[in-house]
Amino acid sequence: MGIPPRVLTVAGSDSGGGAGIQADLKTMLALGVHGMSVLTAVTAQNSRGVQGAWELPAEAVRAQFRSVVDDIGVQAVKTGMLASAELVETVAGLLAGVDAPVVVDPVGVSKHGDALLAASALDAVRTKLLPTATVATPNLDEVAWLTGVRVTTESDLRRAADAVLSHGPRWALIKGGHLAGDAVDLLTDGTEEHWLRAVRHDNRHTHGTGCTLASAIAARLAQGRPVPEAVADAKDYVTGAIAAGFPLGGGIGPVDHGWRFRDHQN
Repeated sequence: MGIPPRVLTVAGSDSGGGAGIQADLKTMLALGVHGMSVLTAVTAQNSRGVQGAWELPAEAVRAQFRSVVDDIGVQAVKTGMLASAELVETVAGLLAGVDAPVVVDPVGVSKHGDALLAASALDAVRTKLLPTATVATPNLDEVAWLTGVRVTTESDLRRAADAVLSHGPRWALIKGGHLAGDAVDLLTDGTEEHWLRAVRHDNRHTHGTGCTLASAIAARLAQGRPVPEAVADAKDYVTGAIAAGFPLGGGIGPVDHGWRFRDHQN
């Protein structure tokens, strides 16, 4: 039996199972890679929001990372919630020694608007973490938070991408899902441009979309896909997951990471 590509997520836990490492590992399984995890923080979280968050010591994050990478190895790494400047700097230092694609999802707030990264960590994200990224995947709120660029129309996406690229990632994927109309994203390395469009589904159950998209990109990169192909395939996957999102609890439910399996069963 062949060994599947190995992908490591460095992120926080979502006790409700819709986002964070839970979403990452479900996505990786669905796309045929072996998912592994470095836990950075624990959240008390459900469909209504984040009730509490506790970051892990940098020593624990470093030990998890070395344990996995030094023995099992990785073909791609995805980062999510990193909580503090100390953890951002710790993870960035670890990633600098990894010869594998890195997808950075610069998580700042949850779907419900709860802070998941200390304001004091912003500079570390800009100067330490983003330069390690093969692909950075900020949404429009994260673009504004990191660069000061406010996107209100599709034409602003180029300016947002330029601002993100100035911090060092090889590629920037600016997610335009908060704009009106179709869900349009811009992927660019400053030379090539790839505009990715999808029909906007009328479904409020979208918890975990950012984690899911970044993990899907990492999975496809680990399988050897070039960046534009990996991102386009990940966009297709997350669009289907949004369409199949389901209610859970009394708030915003999760996307359905297993929608392709259920499609095959019907």
